[in-house]
This record gives sequence, C-alpha cells and structure tokens, in this order.
Amino acid sequence: MDKLNILIVEDGQAQREMLRGFLAGEGHKVAEAEDGNTAIRHVQGGHFDLLLLDFKMPGMNGIEVLKKVKDINPQISVVMMTAYGTIETAVDAMKLGAVDYITKPVDLDELIILVNRIAERQTLIRENEILRKKLWKKEISTGQIIYKDAGMEAIINMVGRVASSRATVLIMGESGTGKELFANLVHATSPRSEKPMIVVNCGAIPETLLESELFGHEKGAFTGAIARRIGRFEEADGGTLFLDEIGELSPPVQVKLLRFLQEREFQRLGGNQTIRANVRIISATNQNLEEKVKDGTFREDLYYRLNVVSMTIPPLRDRRGDISVLTEYFIKRFSAENDKDIKGLSSEAMDILMKYDYPGNVRELENIIERAVVITRDQVISIRDLPFEEISPHHFADYIKEGGVLRDEIESLEREMIEHALDETGNNQTRAAELLGITERTLRYKLKKYGFKQ
Repeated sequence: MDKLNILIVEDGQAQREMLRGFLAGEGHKVAEAEDGNTAIRHVQGGHFDLLLLDFKMPGMNGIEVLKKVKDINPQISVVMMTAYGTIETAVDAMKLGAVDYITKPVDLDELIILVNRIAERQTLIRENEILRKKLWKKEISTGQIIYKDAGMEAIINMVGRVASSRATVLIMGESGTGKELFANLVHATSPRSEKPMIVVNCGAIPETLLESELFGHEKGAFTGAIARRIGRFEEADGGTLFLDEIGELSPPVQVKLLRFLQEREFQRLGGNQTIRANVRIISATNQNLEEKVKDGTFREDLYYRLNVVSMTIPPLRDRRGDISVLTEYFIKRFSAENDKDIKGLSSEAMDILMKYDYPGNVRELENIIERAVVITRDQVISIRDLPFEEISPHHFADYIKEGGVLRDEIESLEREMIEHALDETGNNQTRAAELLGITERTLRYKLKKYGFKQ
C-alpha cells in the first residue's frame, strides 16, 4: 500500500498540528494550509493524493475549495471534516466529488481506516495505469482480454502486481477461459518481455517425448535421437516458459521440473552436463491439483513451488456481464476478417446467448459468433444464425414462461448434433469436432457430460 501526500486544510492550528503529527507518524507526507486560498496555491504548485478539508473556514468555505480543487485535478481524493450539525452539507459535498467525510472532533482510529482505504484505492489506480501504459507501449499482439466483470478486474490488477517479480504463477480455470492470454499478459508486462515466451502444451505431447521436449536430449539418448536437441528450457533462457495443462506431467518429469525450480538447473536427456537457465515458469491447468496431490498423482512439493502466486479465471457462466462485451468484440473482429458489415444481434439471439452456460467458455462463444458472422445473410445476427436453430423465438418464449428450461432444450439439441457428427465421421472425434465447429477438447467434455462412450 502506497503512502500518501496529504494536505490538511484547517483554520485551527492545534487541530492541524495534531492531525499532521498523527499522519506523519503513520508514514504519510503531510502539508498544511490554514485557509482555502493557501490550499489552492498548494494544489496548483505541488502533488497531493488526499485533502483533509474542513468545511467551515473564514473566507472560502470547504465546498468552494472542493470545486476549485476538482477543477485543478479531478483525481485528488477529498475528505470533508465537518461538525456533527453540518453532516447534510458534507453529504452534498460528496455529490460534488468528495470521497467521504469525517465528523469533528476527529476520531483518529476512524481517520486511519479511512486514509488506508483511500491509499489502497490510489495504489490500485496506479497499478492499473502502469499496466495500461505497458500494454500500450509494447503493443501486445497476443490477443485481447475483454471484460467488464469486477472479478476479472481484480485478476488484471493481480497481473500488474506480480509481473515484475520472478515468482512462479499458477493460472487455474476451465478450458476456454483464456488462461494463455493471462500468461501472455504477465510476460508482456514483465522485465522479461524482450525475451521469448515459450509455450508447451503438456497434454498434447506424448509422455515419452515430453521430457525431451522440455529439457532437450543428447545424440543417442534414445532410438531416433540422431542429433543433440535443445529443449524448451534453454530456448526460454531469460524469458518465460508457459506450461499449459501442467496436471498432465508424468512423475519423472515432475521430478526434473521440481529440481529446476529448486536449483535453477537441469540436464538434457541422456546427458550429464548440468545446464543453468534463467527462466520464469508460468503454468496453467483445468484440473484440481490439490485433489491430484491427495490421490498421489501430483507431487505436493512441486505443487507448492508452482503455486507461489495463483489466479483463477472464472468460467463465462459466472461472469455473464462479459457475454455482451465479448459478443460485440467478436462480431467486430470477424466482420472485419470476413469483409462483412454486421451491425449486431437481434434481441432474441442475444437473450439466448446470455442464458447459455458455455461449457467451452470464451472459446466456445468465439466459435459461435464466428460461425454466425460467416453464415448470416443479414446485417443483424438472428436465432437462425446460431447453433440452436430449432428454437424459434416463440418456442423460446414458451419455455421461459414454463419455468426457464432452455438449458435442457439446448442440451438435447447438443446431444443430437454430437451423435449425428459422430455418425457422419465414423466416431472420429477430431473430424466430428471440426464438423461441429468446436475444439476437440470441448467435444470430449461434452461426450463425458452426456454419457457417450469414449
């Protein structure tokens, strides 16, 4: 929490000195003004985070000072100090931009709670501003994180706090929530941003090859190793290594990763040379690693090494306020990519999107909107452009009246579509996923959800 530059505006000398001594003792930098005109000169000539402003002063009163201060710098926090009988006036001051008020005689315990709350808010504002400047300066091309949810704002703030450190970061969340975007954000706003961020999907590489992929191998280390290979750790030296689906690591690879996190060194497969690398580890998982620790499939010591800082990305169904802004963003993006002029969605289509649960999260919404933009013949996306064609507006309205069982209807349609896709492709899940316009991982999720044999 930052310490504040505070200006005490109070005509009573004893009160000013008492407040100054108390706040300076708490580590804040404090200046004084005995009247409104002096306060205005202080604000014009210096930097202040907070004004403790007495309402009743000779000459210019607190309301007049507040208005002039806000004209000079709207970002300054102002707390009115007021006698009990003028609380109503203090409330009026809050409508003009004061953040709070405190009654006189000032309770110092109440004051420090209020000042600390303002300091925390100032810290948050500064961190977010630093993060925005870094993002703008580096012109990140890793994709955008679109949100208006307060929980997502807190995660973005966490990124700003941890980016400059060397701490390992564990990003948790369901498939499709955008974990790699957050990993990119941590890297791009860190001092390592000029070095590479290497991405390894631990679940997509066969177990027998993953150790070589990460740590490299020497010639002859195994059948087919016809030459030395540099691993991902060496490629990421000075930068960041993002290990997606970290829960898929085999026990031998877990041991080598733990050694690296402890000693910052490793050996290539089949080699005996110790190699050091300056690599920051960011990992991600859609699994419950604590449960995997309990059942013995994931090392507890490795879990705690990876989980120095953790952030959990909420599923889209838990931040429905983001559906509309994401939809708008995807419509603009895919309209531009496909040279189409799509104005938006019908209210019925938006209503269905807002009520759907998105097991594939943001990625699934992205696929739905891309498909809709491609197939629509109109400038406004309607229900018939969504993958829920059999639900007409009237049919949908009837279900809402009967108790809101849209989810059951959609799930029934999904089952039928999946079954049809599997029949068409001879149970080839990769081709079936392509036919459905979803990822193979989303299809596996749905197969499990609906009880299909895999």
